[in-house]
Amino acid sequence: MRLTHICSRRTGLVGVLCRLSSMDSHAAVARALSAAFVAGNLDVDGLLARGSEVFGRSWRWLRPVARRLSTTFSGQARPRQTTIADMLLADRGFRNACRKYELHVANWLPPPSTMCPVPAAGAWSVPSICTAGQLAEWLGVSVGELEWFADTRGFEFKCGQARLRHYHYRPVAKRFGSVRLIEAPKPRLKEIQRRILTGILNHVPVHSAAHGFRRNGSIMSFSAPHVGRAVVLKIDLQDFFPSIRTARIRALFRTVGYPENVADLLAGLCTNATPCDVWDNCRDVPDDQKRRSRWLYSEPHLPQGAPTSPALANLCAFRLDCRLAGLARVAGAVYTRYADDLAFSGDHTFSRVVQRFQLHVCATVMEEGFSIHHRKTRIMRQGVRQRLAGIVVNERPNVPRDQFDRLKATLVNCVRHGPDSQNRSGHDDFRAHLEGRVSFVAVVNEARGKLLRALFNRIEW
Repeated sequence: MRLTHICSRRTGLVGVLCRLSSMDSHAAVARALSAAFVAGNLDVDGLLARGSEVFGRSWRWLRPVARRLSTTFSGQARPRQTTIADMLLADRGFRNACRKYELHVANWLPPPSTMCPVPAAGAWSVPSICTAGQLAEWLGVSVGELEWFADTRGFEFKCGQARLRHYHYRPVAKRFGSVRLIEAPKPRLKEIQRRILTGILNHVPVHSAAHGFRRNGSIMSFSAPHVGRAVVLKIDLQDFFPSIRTARIRALFRTVGYPENVADLLAGLCTNATPCDVWDNCRDVPDDQKRRSRWLYSEPHLPQGAPTSPALANLCAFRLDCRLAGLARVAGAVYTRYADDLAFSGDHTFSRVVQRFQLHVCATVMEEGFSIHHRKTRIMRQGVRQRLAGIVVNERPNVPRDQFDRLKATLVNCVRHGPDSQNRSGHDDFRAHLEGRVSFVAVVNEARGKLLRALFNRIEW
């Protein structure tokens, strides 16, 4: 009886080993097939041709699998090789073929060496870059320098020496105990990022509802559609830049058409993982907020301070803008966005449903991978001051009355007692500071701007 038990245990172990060996062979076939599939366009005939080349013959089960893959990724960016391999292993037709036939890989196709943009990206005038060598040449660096600046292995996060890091870090405390981290790239990386911005990102269109970080966009164009509305809904996105992870940036560059290895390098050049010791000297930040910030910034994200981050943030929010614009259109409202500020407005019909509409907006934002700053959410009706990005929009664009009065009083005191008596904040160039504030008021309200300009011109510097 003991011998029978030992034999049964050995038989079971052999069965487990056979199943594991079978799973490994299935995975190897899936890797070879997925490498062939990402080497070109994802149409059915192209997938079938490259799949047949992998096996050295055309299997009947290949066409249904190719059809399902083509349908799944139709109109999308070229997926990663691992994504297709996982989908193949989960596909019933592929698993049945692996069990029924002895599949042998005859040819491993080389990685893709051509641009493969989505249909909508065909008109974008971006440079054709298909290999890491071509990317390094386009950026004016060597391949070794490219890999160093892209930091795909995460040395920035592990490095303890500031001189070897690619970024300067400056935490800034905000209201309610939160913190904003300014991550300023060093000169060489900044030059590379500016090249990516002007050569690639500026040629990719953003949604019309986005008014921040784009040409001809400003807080005036952001707030103008909401002037004189019965109700204005203002919603803020929390941790806008650090919540955009490197996976989104990689997918964006693949959408533009770049192969997987090039997209990974471009994403590495535009993202950063913050070292933990950056937060050690933040004495004004509560410990719980410090722990949250350390976790939030430890993963590769868009650094606030890099030239490429604003444009990438707008492009990554394109799907969010599309969904919110459609939601607003159905509710009879108008939608605009300035960076992390979302604004909706409408007439009295929209005013009756604005609270339910707010719930739908919050759900949509969360589905798109962002979070809401609930303390800054406001439903502003005509009886209160409706303020967006520092501009009052109740009847016409205007600056807040108290802000105008303080600036006017400062200018009057500068005329009477001299400008040095009013520079209480210690600005290095107090004249430029005042002139900038006056110019802002003039842009929003021309009449008030002329009044302040006349006072400014009377100051004896």
